[in-house]
Amino acid sequence: GEAKNLPTYPGPNKMRDCYCTVNLDQEEVFRTKIVEKSLCPFYGEDFYCEIPRTFRHLSFYIFDRDVFRRDSIIGKVAIQKEDLQKYHNRDTWFQLQHVDADSEVQVRLSWQRSIFSSRFIDLFACNFFFSRVLECQGLPIVNGQCDPYATVTLAGPSRQVLHVQESEAKKTKVKKKTNNPHFDEVFYFEVTRPSSYNKKSHFDIEDVDEVDKMEIRVDLWNASNLKFGDEFLGELRLPLQFLRQSSSYEAWYFLQPRDNGNKSLKPDDLGSLRLNVVYTEDHVFSSDYYSPLRDLLLKSADVEPVSASAAHILGEVCREKQEAAIPLVRLFLHYGRIVPFISAIANAEVKRTQDPNTIFRGNSLTSKCIDETMKLAGMHYLQVTLKPIIDEICQVHKPCEIDPVKLKDGENLENNRENLRQYVDRIFTVITKSGVSCPTVMCDIFFSLRESAAKRFQGDLDVRYTAVSSFIFLRFFAPAILSPNLFQLTPHHPDPQTSRTLTLISKTIQTLGSLSKSKSANFKESYMATFYDYFNEQKYADAVKNFLDLISSSGRRDHKSIEQPILLKEGFMIKRAQGRKRFGMKNFKKRWFRLTNHEFTYQKSKGDHPLCSIPIENILAVERLEEESFKMKNMFQVIQPERRVLYIQANNCVEAKDWIDILTKVSQCNKKRLTVYHPSAYLNGHWLCCKATADNTPGCTPCTGGLPANIQLDIDGDRETERIYSLFNLYMPKLEKMQEACGSKSVYDGPEEEEYSTFIIDDPKETYKTLKLIIEGVGTLEQEHAQYKRDKFKKTKYGSQEHPIGDKSFQTYIRQQSEISAHSI
Repeated sequence: GEAKNLPTYPGPNKMRDCYCTVNLDQEEVFRTKIVEKSLCPFYGEDFYCEIPRTFRHLSFYIFDRDVFRRDSIIGKVAIQKEDLQKYHNRDTWFQLQHVDADSEVQVRLSWQRSIFSSRFIDLFACNFFFSRVLECQGLPIVNGQCDPYATVTLAGPSRQVLHVQESEAKKTKVKKKTNNPHFDEVFYFEVTRPSSYNKKSHFDIEDVDEVDKMEIRVDLWNASNLKFGDEFLGELRLPLQFLRQSSSYEAWYFLQPRDNGNKSLKPDDLGSLRLNVVYTEDHVFSSDYYSPLRDLLLKSADVEPVSASAAHILGEVCREKQEAAIPLVRLFLHYGRIVPFISAIANAEVKRTQDPNTIFRGNSLTSKCIDETMKLAGMHYLQVTLKPIIDEICQVHKPCEIDPVKLKDGENLENNRENLRQYVDRIFTVITKSGVSCPTVMCDIFFSLRESAAKRFQGDLDVRYTAVSSFIFLRFFAPAILSPNLFQLTPHHPDPQTSRTLTLISKTIQTLGSLSKSKSANFKESYMATFYDYFNEQKYADAVKNFLDLISSSGRRDHKSIEQPILLKEGFMIKRAQGRKRFGMKNFKKRWFRLTNHEFTYQKSKGDHPLCSIPIENILAVERLEEESFKMKNMFQVIQPERRVLYIQANNCVEAKDWIDILTKVSQCNKKRLTVYHPSAYLNGHWLCCKATADNTPGCTPCTGGLPANIQLDIDGDRETERIYSLFNLYMPKLEKMQEACGSKSVYDGPEEEEYSTFIIDDPKETYKTLKLIIEGVGTLEQEHAQYKRDKFKKTKYGSQEHPIGDKSFQTYIRQQSEISAHSI
């Protein structure tokens, strides 16, 4: 995305150094790069994550970096969860909203509509009031810690607290280092007439009816040692009239922002932010529910013709082929059927192709499926081949502009050409020598493409190369060079100069890999044609052909025989000392962690010598750690031989899930993996979870289910089948239209009607049979989903921990379900 028309900085240069954060409720999960000296910063960054917990809002904050003080918030965009579908997968400009200092937590993790919950019981509404504050959940972590406490006040009828001599604010104890505090404290209030009492905890009122106009107000605070005072976390107001309806009342509530009456700035004063948000939420049943539809899909490679298969039909009815390709590829990869499926649809497409120069050039289901397969299976192949050079290009910033019109002052055209030539030469060499590292699944697909193309166009000797190069160069290496951030080669979108360099390299590599006979003619720009003369030698064409022969040959050597470290993930986290030294405190320290397919290490900072190295074969389990252990959120544990445990805290919930998943996958095949573990730490002579005193006591909780051993492929087959069901259900009118087309083609042997011409139907009878099975399977799953929603609706309780009072989205849900229930009746 990008921002525009941000307010000017009050200083002399008026420019700002801005970055944007992505937040789930109060928790920051992603931060863009800083765009310096701009009031219209362009970020152009993509962030994808699996959301590991429930949330109410997705928010985006624009910050202005300040070297000497805390970074200041310019404005925010907050989208409620139920509104995300309104903006699904389309560019939208949002006006930045003012961040009010009294209705937000005074830190970066801030939110105007807070998600925090508070529960109260035993409130007796007569002349005596007992308020019992039990607990809160999900309070934000402020400056790395959360030390919450609550104040309870009996407020007057006009929402004005009576004189302090008449009602003091009651305060709970401060709960240290927890964002889920358990207070369980009782506060006493008494309302009397003036002639009876004069204690400070009593209210003096002339009319008892005024009691109904009073309210209990609860404020949540974070105790801070900073000079700015304690941070306000949210408040709750409970009218006594409502509470008097029951002698005892217990419920969960959402805390609300504090209304301080301040006037906010006009949205136009703060600028706007362009976003493209894609949000998908699925309810996934157990595996047996999906058996009929899943089996029908997995048989697609064996159906003759393949155009009559369920998977091919999905590609026909979806508006975009990409919609169908993503879940299909992931499902077939999960069950080991991707090669025969792609071979079948590729062979069918080759038979329909008339010109060898246009083979696999369109956005067909075959092309999209191969693209998605390469992206999933080849991600670490890119890390091995391109990442070192891409990192160098991003860091060194050598001038490589070869367009005479765009040359900067002081730059030399010949020097720039030489810089660019060296980069292209190095990347070309790395790619053409990387054939032995190409993932086996990609090589098997390329072998199938090569054979189909050579058989179809026997008179064209180059088609066996172009069929493969159109994917490996045009759709894999060239896009990865052009946009390295989209392929996880760089964390952020490159700066303009680097982006220009990568564009020139990508164009040249793409042309080198195309093996076209008139390569210079491929360039519209004369300066590119001139530059390409450097590479107009036969050795480059020979190197490409040798590379393509290797990655598309049958019976390749085992890929695993050449083991080289693959960097899987790295970043700063906080770890607790493992106790390797006999003496010394087990304190927490920030360290740079690095995971490869060989070892898991940490050091003081990036590039330093490792302080500790854990071989992958020594990782026996990776599990979450309960917060009660150290009063710290987002912690997990890496369990090693001899009961040694490394406790680590990630930066947020998304990072914690990513680290746990990747560590589990890379160690999945270890022979000595544990089956049970301790979900809490061993402290003060016992395990906090099971209270066992011996530190070598076997675990008390089963380890989480195993994940696929393949590092690249973390796929839930049931979830992908659910996504395919959702697509079939969404495009049900097209399925029915395709049924009509099958009937029309089988009855009338003549020209197709125009409305049916978009479907590929080679065998109407077989296609009709498959369509009937699809519609039946989708209908069965639709009934199961409807029954689940009805059962959930019956069990739903407003004011429960899952649906606290004050949840507007839940009120909308109740209204929708009531309408559905009435319609069903």
